[in-house]
Amino acid sequence: MSAVFEPDDLKNLARLARLELTPDELALFSRQLSDFLAYADQVRQIDTDGVPPTSHPALSTGALRDDVLRPSVARDEVLAQAPDADREAGLFKVPRVLGS
Repeated sequence: MSAVFEPDDLKNLARLARLELTPDELALFSRQLSDFLAYADQVRQIDTDGVPPTSHPALSTGALRDDVLRPSVARDEVLAQAPDADREAGLFKVPRVLGS
């Protein structure tokens, strides 16, 4: 992997992403991407032989509590307090948020 990201490379990526970048942005982002790739190359060179793969950096040991069944408020009581509830169907009516 090359650690140098040329402005022409970035122009091509910007075109594919349909971005318009100024010459100053091209220079800045090219330098930043080159720095990022150089750092990624350093990380890739770290010897990880003998290090087991992990899905999480820290082990979770019993941080969650056990589920406990407890009584809840009766549905009819809650629906009686809800505006525009359909009490027969046992449903709450809420304002439309999708496809408004």
